[in-house]
Amino acid sequence: MNNHHTTSNFPENGLLATRNRELAPSILSSLITQEDDKSLKDYLGILQRHALTITGVIILGMTGVTYSAMNQEPIYQESFQVLVEPIDSDATDQLTLTESQLIKRQGLDYESQIQVLKSRETLEKTIQELQKIYPDITYIYLVQNLTIRRVGETKILEVAYKSNDPKKIKTVLDVLSKNFLKYSLDQRQTKLRQAMKFVDEQFPKIENRVEKLQKELQIFRQRYNFIDPENQSSAISSQIQLLSQQRLTLNQQIVAARNNYLSLQQPQEQLLILNNSPNYQQLIAQQRQLEVQISGELARFSPNNPVIVTLQEKKSNLAPLIQQETRRVLTLKLAEAESNLKKVEVDNQLLMQTERQLQQKLTQLPVLTRQYATIVLNLQLANESLTRFLANKERLQIEVAQTELPWSLIKAAEQPRFPISPNIPRQMLLGMVACSLLGVGTGLLMEKIDTIYHSVDQVKEKIRFPILGILPFDKSMLVKDKSANPDNESLDDQVENKLELRNILGLNNSRSSKRSYYYYQKGGFSEALQILYSNIQLLNSDQPINSLVISSSLPGDGKSTVSFNLAKTVASMGKKVLLVDTDLRLSSVHKLAGLKNLWGLSNLIATNIPCEQIIQELPDFSNLSVLTAGSLPPDPARLLSSDKMKQLMDYFHDNFDLVIYDAPPMLSLVDARLIAPHTNGVMLVVRMNKTDKSSMLELQESLKVSPINILGMVVNADKNRARNYNYYYNYYNQPYPNQQVSS
Repeated sequence: MNNHHTTSNFPENGLLATRNRELAPSILSSLITQEDDKSLKDYLGILQRHALTITGVIILGMTGVTYSAMNQEPIYQESFQVLVEPIDSDATDQLTLTESQLIKRQGLDYESQIQVLKSRETLEKTIQELQKIYPDITYIYLVQNLTIRRVGETKILEVAYKSNDPKKIKTVLDVLSKNFLKYSLDQRQTKLRQAMKFVDEQFPKIENRVEKLQKELQIFRQRYNFIDPENQSSAISSQIQLLSQQRLTLNQQIVAARNNYLSLQQPQEQLLILNNSPNYQQLIAQQRQLEVQISGELARFSPNNPVIVTLQEKKSNLAPLIQQETRRVLTLKLAEAESNLKKVEVDNQLLMQTERQLQQKLTQLPVLTRQYATIVLNLQLANESLTRFLANKERLQIEVAQTELPWSLIKAAEQPRFPISPNIPRQMLLGMVACSLLGVGTGLLMEKIDTIYHSVDQVKEKIRFPILGILPFDKSMLVKDKSANPDNESLDDQVENKLELRNILGLNNSRSSKRSYYYYQKGGFSEALQILYSNIQLLNSDQPINSLVISSSLPGDGKSTVSFNLAKTVASMGKKVLLVDTDLRLSSVHKLAGLKNLWGLSNLIATNIPCEQIIQELPDFSNLSVLTAGSLPPDPARLLSSDKMKQLMDYFHDNFDLVIYDAPPMLSLVDARLIAPHTNGVMLVVRMNKTDKSSMLELQESLKVSPINILGMVVNADKNRARNYNYYYNYYNQPYPNQQVSS
C-alpha cells in the first residue's frame, strides 16, 4: 500500500516528472520567443488594465494644453524672398584664381551665407535704422524673431520675421530687404576688387613663366639637335636600318678579302699571279731564249766554249732576277690583299660604332620625348592661363564699373493679416497626440513596474510549469472568504436566502438548484473545473491520479476556493471525493462548506477517534466528504510529518477515488512540502490580478531542489476567460420554445 504514497515509489510521479522535464525545453523556447514579441492582444490588455491612469494623464495634459492655447498672445509672421544667384549660370560664373590656373566657383554656400546675414556685423546698420522707430529692438531680439532659410533646392533665400505687431513686421522686413540688397552689392564689389588685385599680382608671374618655358624649350632643342622628338625617332630608325644593310655588305666584303688573302699564299694562286705579271713573263722568256741558244750552240761548240760559257753566265745572271721579280710580284699582291682586308674591317668597325651611337640615342629618345612633352604642355597651359588672365582682367574691369544689384527681390513683404499662433486646432491635435503618447507611456511604465500577474500569457512567459486549467472570474459568485463577508453571515444563511429569492421568482424547479449555487456560474466555472479535472487525469492515462495537493505561493490566491469547487465538480461526476483541510494554521474549508470545525484533522492525528466520526459529508453531495482542519495545534508541521498522518493518508487513498489536500502556501510554510511526497503531486493556484510575480518565481526556483512532483498550475479568476464562458454558456442554454415558462 505504501508504494502508492511516496514520490520515490509511486510510478505515476516518476512518469509525470519525466513529462515535465520533457516539456521544459519547449516551454523555455516559447518563453524566449514570446518575451521579445508581444502581440497586439497583450498591449490591448495592458491599456485596458491601466485605462483609468491613461485617461487621467490625457485629461490632465489636455487641460494644460487647452489653457495654454486659449491664453496665448497672437503672433504674426511675414517674409520676403531674394534671388541670390542668377538663373543663367553662365552670367554669374565667378572665377577664383589660384597660382597658374582659374578654378570655377562651385556655387554659393547657403548655410554659411545665412549665418553671415544673421551676424551682428551685417545687421548692425539695420538695427540702427530700426531703433529710431522701435527703440526696444536689439540684436538678440531681432535674431530671436528672424528666420532665414533656403527655399528647397532653389537659389532663393526666404527671410521671415514674427512679432505680435503686424505693422512692425512690415517695417522690419522692408529695412532688412533694402540692406540685404545693398550688402550683396558691397560684397560683389569687394570680391571684384579682390579678384582684380589678384589678377594684377599673378599676371607678371604668368608672363615670366611663359618666357622661362619658351627659353627652356629652345635650349632643349639646341642641345639634342631636333625639333620634334617624334620625327627624330623616325629618322634615327631609318639610319639604323641603312647602317645595318651597309654592315651586311661590308661583312661580305671582309669574307671575300680574307679568302683572297689566304688564297695568295697557295702555290697555284701564286703561279697564276706570276703568269699575269709582264716583267716576270719577260724574264722567263729571256731565260727560255738563252736555253734555246745554249742548246743550239752546244750542237756546234763544246761546253767549255767561250760562247757557251758566256750564254751560261747570262742564264745564271738571269735566275736571281727572276726570283727577285717573283718575290716582288707576290709581295705586292699580298700587301694589296692585306690592305684591302684591313680597310673593310675598319669600315665595319666604324659602321658598328655609328650604329651603337644611334641605338643609344633611340633608347634615350622616350625620356627626351617625355621631357619635351612636359615642357610643351607647361608652355601650353601657361599660355592658356595668360590668355584667360587677359580676358578676365578686361571682364573684371567692366564689372567693377557696373552698379547693378547682384541679388533680386522677387517677393516683397506685406503687412500680415492673420496670426500664425496660436493655431488652436493644430495645438489641440498635437496636444491630444502627445498626451495620448504620454498616457500610454505611463501605462506601459506602470505595467513594467507591476508585480502581479494580469493575464495567462504573463504566467506562461515566466513560469515553466504547465497550465492544467483556467478558471473564469465572476463577481457574482456566492462562495466568499471571511474577508469578503464582514458581517460574518454564515454561508448557509447566504445560500438559503439566495435560494428563497430564486424560488419566489420561479427560477428553481429541482433539488439540484441548490447545488448549482456552489459554483461561480453553472456554465462557465463548472465547465472550467471539469476541463481541469480531465487535464489532471490525462497527465497519466495508465493509472488515474487519486490524490493531489492544492497550494499557492502566498495567501489570497483562492486555493481553498479552487479545492472546494474542484471537489464538488469531481463528486458531481460520480467520483467519491474527500477534501482534507491541511491548513491547520488558518483553515477556511469549513467556512466554504458551511460545516463546523470543532473536530478535524488535527484531532484525528492527535487522538484515536475513528475517521468516520470526524469526516463530514456535504449536504446534497453524497459523494463529497470533507475533513476540516480541527483545532489549532501548537506545532502543525510536527503533526503533518507524523507517522499517524501517513497512515491516515493511506486510509484516505484506499477508501476514496480522489483525495484533495488544501495545503497552506508553499513559499512561507513547510506544511505542503511534508504531505506532497505522499501524493501524486502538487497543483499550484495562480490568481489573476493578485499573485505576486516574484513570489511565484521564487517558489519555482525553490522547487528545483525539492523531490516534489509538480503536476502543473491552475489560473484562477481570469476575466477574459469569464467573458468567453459567459458567451458560450448563454448561447447553448437558450431555452427552446416548448421549454419557455409562460407568464
